[in-house]
Amino acid sequence: MTAPVLLQWTSASRTDVGLVRERNEDAVLDQPERGLWAVADGMGGHAVGDYASRTVVEALASLPPPQNLESYVAAAQQRLQIANQQIQTEAANRHVHRIGSTVALLLACQGGCACLWAGDSRIYLLRDGQMRQLTRDHSQAEELRAQGLAVTDDDVPQLARNTITRAVGAAAALKIDEETLAVHDGDVFLLCSDGLSNLVTPADMAGALMRGSCRVAVETLVDLALARGGRDNISAVVARAEDLYNSDKTLLNPAL
Repeated sequence: MTAPVLLQWTSASRTDVGLVRERNEDAVLDQPERGLWAVADGMGGHAVGDYASRTVVEALASLPPPQNLESYVAAAQQRLQIANQQIQTEAANRHVHRIGSTVALLLACQGGCACLWAGDSRIYLLRDGQMRQLTRDHSQAEELRAQGLAVTDDDVPQLARNTITRAVGAAAALKIDEETLAVHDGDVFLLCSDGLSNLVTPADMAGALMRGSCRVAVETLVDLALARGGRDNISAVVARAEDLYNSDKTLLNPAL
């Protein structure tokens, strides 16, 4: 008989205004006991960007306890649609053309997890020493790549690199991409805003995540982005899964 998967999650998070911006329009959610993590990066300026990201995070924080991964994802999708409507209403009330927020959301239940996202906040996975980006940016630069053009960031104008094509609150119809996968013992996930991913390479990310401590990894990554200019708000959430029933683990006799 196959032993049941019993995952223990640990995590840490940090958000920083950076060295240039006056206001932090990022927001994070870090609830390992519920298998719930998110990064939201607001936009709109004039105190509305932080409203948008906060609205997204608060909507997700109200999720009910999951029965299974499928119902967890469905509930999260519903909450994000509600947040989309709330942000659109707020934009109309403030006579602002557009308010919005990216979202990168990781949900875990039993032995699986789901990534949900809109915009250019990202989710990465470190597994067996290999770093992999699980999300795909909704940006003008990524659209060029999707058309089969072999372009690098240096080939794309700065405006296109920074212009996203999807966000919570940006349009009446919101589409959230999602991907599900089984969780392996020792998997480490990184959720981050573009203030981090624009300045820190995947190799640097892997080096920080390999240190084992979620708190050390988060502090290392944000400090590195600050050292490289900190031009934007910077947010990172690191979550690590440990399979308590893994037969390869060395167990300590409780009588000792």
